[in-house]
Amino acid sequence: MSIDSLRRSARATVSGLPQGFWWLWLSTLVNRTGAFVLTFLSLYLTAELGHSAWFAGLVVALHGLGGVAGSPLGGVLTDRWGRRPTMVTMHLAAASCAAALAFVTSAWGVALVVLLMGVAMQAVRPSINATISDMVPADDVRRAFALNYWALNLGFAVASIAGGAAAFLGYRTLFLVDAVATTLCAVIVFLRLPETRPERSPRKAGEKPADERVSMLDVLRDAPFRTLVLLNLLVCVVFTAPWIGLPLTMSEQGLPPSSYGMVIAVNGIVIVGFQLLVNKVTERRSPVVLLSVSALLFAVGTGATALAGSSVAFAATVIVWTIGEMVHVPTNAAATARLAPEHARGRYQGVMGMSWAVAGFVAPVLAGAIVDGPGSDVLWAGTFTIGVLAAVGYTLRLRRALCEEEPETVTVESSATVVSPEPAKPAPASGS
Repeated sequence: MSIDSLRRSARATVSGLPQGFWWLWLSTLVNRTGAFVLTFLSLYLTAELGHSAWFAGLVVALHGLGGVAGSPLGGVLTDRWGRRPTMVTMHLAAASCAAALAFVTSAWGVALVVLLMGVAMQAVRPSINATISDMVPADDVRRAFALNYWALNLGFAVASIAGGAAAFLGYRTLFLVDAVATTLCAVIVFLRLPETRPERSPRKAGEKPADERVSMLDVLRDAPFRTLVLLNLLVCVVFTAPWIGLPLTMSEQGLPPSSYGMVIAVNGIVIVGFQLLVNKVTERRSPVVLLSVSALLFAVGTGATALAGSSVAFAATVIVWTIGEMVHVPTNAAATARLAPEHARGRYQGVMGMSWAVAGFVAPVLAGAIVDGPGSDVLWAGTFTIGVLAAVGYTLRLRRALCEEEPETVTVESSATVVSPEPAKPAPASGS
């Protein structure tokens, strides 16, 4: 492929999206560029405050536990309160928590702040995803999610490099920089992003508004969406396992910690370097096929870890499941938007986000227990099996719900099952 063709491909990938989307994209980039807390939290707790590795792991897990509560909370606020106020409030709450970590030193004080930070950081995601679904035309939603995911990883890569270089300033300084970046993100949203929540339709006297007629229980009763959430949970468990199991497996092979640092860096490098190309290749493909293929890539990539014996081989496995990640994340977000009625997009994205948070809390515990017990080979055999099962589930259970043809109308009753959404309408556009 020539340089000119690559340029044309990149131009086509980023063209045609609303201006509002690019302000949201910028806010994601700014936010993640200053994301130092989670990157350096375990080192801060052990090296700076003198806590044990066990306590550091517990605190990081509390961040994930906070996300389990924050995701549905953010979904409800997004639909009832609005996308923009939810984003601004939760960004400011996360910024306050980051700033508090620079001054709170007691063990349980730090744990509480990290728990609240997990709530705030996860609560903002449904509003971001719902905004993308609101303002981007239906045919471009997956592309928009892919671009926002690219911004997230680009910002995280910059944060990792800059944070490592600036660590001599002290962890507390980095946490304050995180707070400033997150506050700037909130300012961008407040000043430049329009509210995109659909107007409530007229209703008869005594009738509840549409967004109040769809409860979280109604969302869970939506059989196709419930299937999508459960399958995503399986994929998330497979995706999370390497972040705990890979360094342990490499250590068993006698490789030094520095080797793991170089191997896992491949994940970010591949995403930053090739997300736009992957997006171009997968454009207009069937979401069911993409989800199935991504699950298989996760299965093969993680499963092959059991066969690796060198840093190069481990890096190759990371490349395989990273490609699966680049395909899966935007496709899953777009599929969620496709199944959600427009007045309940926040709730749907909130429930989907909860599956990521649950996996982030449960998978590290399971991975560590399996490596310490039956062994790492069992862990990778398990991730391979789960990935294959997820791929089969997407193919057999969601082909009809995610078919290419859209229904003309959508009717949502208080206890009815929602099968497919109304196509997203272009509006005055993200994070995943």
